[in-house]
Amino acid sequence: MPSTVIQSFTYEPERRRLIVTFVTGRVYEYADVPAGVAANFRASFSKGVFFNEHIRENFTCREITAEGAGGRSRSKADR
Repeated sequence: MPSTVIQSFTYEPERRRLIVTFVTGRVYEYADVPAGVAANFRASFSKGVFFNEHIRENFTCREITAEGAGGRSRSKADR
């Protein structure tokens, strides 16, 4: 999954949670992401383009640490 923006991501279907690690080292959790969106993200040729078009402004997110603790929340209304 080479990307100039996204280092890696994981999806937890039971929680509908997408965790994206950016090349900057920042980690964000996106809530209520449908399994189909996560599957399309995984299958997309350009992860950065797909992320910007289908995830970034469409799901509530919060910044988390690599261990998943703490962080700032940001809802769609905040953007």
